[in-house]
Amino acid sequence: MGTQSAAVEALKADPATAALRRSLEVYYGDPDRDAAMDAFYARFVRPGDLVFDIGSHVGDHIGCFRRLGARVVAVEPQPLCLRALRAIYADDEQVSVVEAACGAQPGQVGFLVNSANPTVSTASTDFVAAAAGAGGWEDQVWDGQIDVPVTTVDALIAEHGTPAFVKIDVEGFEDAVLAGLSRPLPALSFEFTTIGRTVALRCLDRLTALGFGGFDVALGDDKALTLGRWVCAEEMARHLLALPHEANSGDVYCVPTPS
Repeated sequence: MGTQSAAVEALKADPATAALRRSLEVYYGDPDRDAAMDAFYARFVRPGDLVFDIGSHVGDHIGCFRRLGARVVAVEPQPLCLRALRAIYADDEQVSVVEAACGAQPGQVGFLVNSANPTVSTASTDFVAAAAGAGGWEDQVWDGQIDVPVTTVDALIAEHGTPAFVKIDVEGFEDAVLAGLSRPLPALSFEFTTIGRTVALRCLDRLTALGFGGFDVALGDDKALTLGRWVCAEEMARHLLALPHEANSGDVYCVPTPS
């Protein structure tokens, strides 16, 4: 852990990674936050499991999954974030970094970069359009575009094995990621935003078709399930549609239909 902490401090001090400094300060070095994450994800992840972290950003979830004893495949297309991931987890053979976006089929995609706030960079033009003029998004500017390779969840499974858990956080491209999955899994999560609720509804439809039938949600960065029970896709859809705009975002957790 000392090596990782040193890598984080070096990245925070490096002018070349200045755009990541705030994320590194928020997501690393807070033992209480780490403990809350570990307690939350322990219901999904056990020692020896394989986890896919799709949209890794600066990798705080990788750290959590590793503390829980899992192997991690981290999927991230942004060069700046990749630089951080490779520095922080350079000495960890249980972390595999995949330089790609994840989508419906292999290929390439134009990736819209928010250089001031890389955490909301996205492969979704609809997401950028929805943010325009939306409350809370006024200062966000997508000022660049790069072409990045695209892989699929199915391709990752073929190469690395079947994961016990998949975390999907890709700024409005979650439905495309799930379109590249063709089999049920033990559990996964996908991010939603209140500016892109139709994306979440498409995700719920896709997951239902794949055999998922239990859903709960955590709002914002909170690691606490809101409903405290697994509900059907229709009830989850109603819950997401009823949230106020100010709720902004969260993660929907999904398991196969409870017996």
